[in-house]
Amino acid sequence: MSTEIGAVVAAAAEGIPHRREDGELVGWIHESGDDWVAVDVLGRVASAPVDWIAAEEALEQIGLRFLMDAWMLDGEGPDPLRVKIVEVSPSGEGRDGRIVVKIDDYGDIQRPPSQRFTLGWPLPERLRPPRDGDPDGHTLNLPAR
Repeated sequence: MSTEIGAVVAAAAEGIPHRREDGELVGWIHESGDDWVAVDVLGRVASAPVDWIAAEEALEQIGLRFLMDAWMLDGEGPDPLRVKIVEVSPSGEGRDGRIVVKIDDYGDIQRPPSQRFTLGWPLPERLRPPRDGDPDGHTLNLPAR
């Protein structure tokens, strides 16, 4: 298993589950020699090899905040789409995992439901944090006349 922070681990769900106080799964802790590596619920390495307590703390710090963040989805058009993650279901018990995203509607409850996309789990490369130059959702790009 890769221990590079941010690397995606295909066998993420094979670790020891770690849950918040409310019981919500936030990731897994994997053995790495004499140490432990935290892997978040998206399947990303969240800590270097550390002791058990530090691995738990890494997962507690990350929590589920990725649900609040904007993400970019590549491959659905000429430009990346700004999306929000609405569901993460890791693989397990004989089922494939999935990540469901929707086009970012900025919390507007007046508009029709946004288009959703179902992706594989763990985090696929085409779902990523925004980078400089990505559409920001606040700029209107009109075709040239």
